[in-house]
Amino acid sequence: MKKLFFLIIINCLLVYVARAQHEHHMMHDTANTEKKMSDSMQMDGMNMGSESNMNMSHHNSMSHVYSLNLPMNRNGSGTAWLPDASPMYGYMFHASKWMYMLHGNLFLRYNNQDFTNKGSRGDKKFDAPDWVMFMGQRQVGKNGLFHFSTMFSLDAAIGGGAGYPLLFQSGEAYKGKAIVDRQHPHDLFSELSVSYSHALSKKADVFAYIGYPGEPALGPVAFMHRPSALDNPDAPISHHWVDATHITFGVATLGVRYGDFKIEGSSFTGREPDENRYSFDKPLFNSWSGRLSYNPSQNWALQVSHGFIKSPELLHPSEDIHRTTASAIYSTPIADNGTFNATAIWGLNKIKDHEGENAFLLEGSWRRSKLALYTRYEFTQKSTEELSLEGREFEHDAVFPVNAFTVGFNYDVLHFKQTRVAAGSQYTLYHADERLNSLYGKNPMAFEVFLRVYPSMMKMKMKKN
Repeated sequence: MKKLFFLIIINCLLVYVARAQHEHHMMHDTANTEKKMSDSMQMDGMNMGSESNMNMSHHNSMSHVYSLNLPMNRNGSGTAWLPDASPMYGYMFHASKWMYMLHGNLFLRYNNQDFTNKGSRGDKKFDAPDWVMFMGQRQVGKNGLFHFSTMFSLDAAIGGGAGYPLLFQSGEAYKGKAIVDRQHPHDLFSELSVSYSHALSKKADVFAYIGYPGEPALGPVAFMHRPSALDNPDAPISHHWVDATHITFGVATLGVRYGDFKIEGSSFTGREPDENRYSFDKPLFNSWSGRLSYNPSQNWALQVSHGFIKSPELLHPSEDIHRTTASAIYSTPIADNGTFNATAIWGLNKIKDHEGENAFLLEGSWRRSKLALYTRYEFTQKSTEELSLEGREFEHDAVFPVNAFTVGFNYDVLHFKQTRVAAGSQYTLYHADERLNSLYGKNPMAFEVFLRVYPSMMKMKMKKN
């Protein structure tokens, strides 16, 4: 009943804001439409209202979801920032005073982890990692902006509750056992959130964000929304060191932006989602986080964050985690409607009376015309507990360094209106502590081939006043 009540409240809020905007601000918005359309932005052949900072008319395009005075390209996941030069992929729709956007990613894939059969922990599978996101927003009065965001995934329905094979991956549980050497499926309802932001001036905004589920202010933009990772069907094996809180059942965030700086804090539920991927877990709001973000130019997005996560793992309820992260994301356009994107991330998980475990990720993608090349390198320290090695010959508190290096490509083979189908493949080489060779073999390798279905990139041409 509590879950149903919460959904009803969100629905009522949506209806209330829509009606209030219609009744109290219709004349104001109409009077300002011509002025807002005086600037120009070309996007898929349509003229968009724009200022030098890409503040766009909501009758024609989206602004940033938490500011009327920032470009929509800065939208990341949750309340996190991307660079202003980031490419955007999706479909945009207009309806009265509302603007909507739909985007997503689908990989139809054959995945073989340890195709040389060097160890006993590899597996192979046909699967389809996927997600789809639908969001909308409208201006409220002269300085307000209301936004909602939804995200869905059929990972569990297609791939099963144990997820897909991924060597050295760890995190969450299924049927009373830890999920190890597999990536857990994402929940059907991966985000249901609403937010309101208010512009104090062109340089300053305040905002509030509520999600059930949602994403707290902790870590960088989640991997499935980073331009440097969009072509890669796999989650990073450092996922639970940097961005695993992107699906949190109960989160509330307050933040303030001044210029190119943003500071925000969240209260949220620490427990990872349970194995029932179609339900709504109990919100507890027993954890907290804070994040400082800075975009020094249109090409860079930087952040540092720290959080206390209460009892994240079902199988280890007495363990709390202090997580610290820092990241830098870079994006720039290149010739022939191409882009180059790169991300560097460091994450640290610290459990009381345990040594801290570090993770480092460096990934990049290069796209030009129909071809995309991408790579990812990771270093992660995995414990005996993380790899479910208790009871074996290893020390109880042993930590094992794991390296993973991936190279891959996508090539568009079909293009229908704003939808593209690409064929791709990737290869991963793992190098772990030699103590693990008896289980994983020495330098196991993974191979994948896939078809990727995704929306075209929105073409933008900005003009300064």
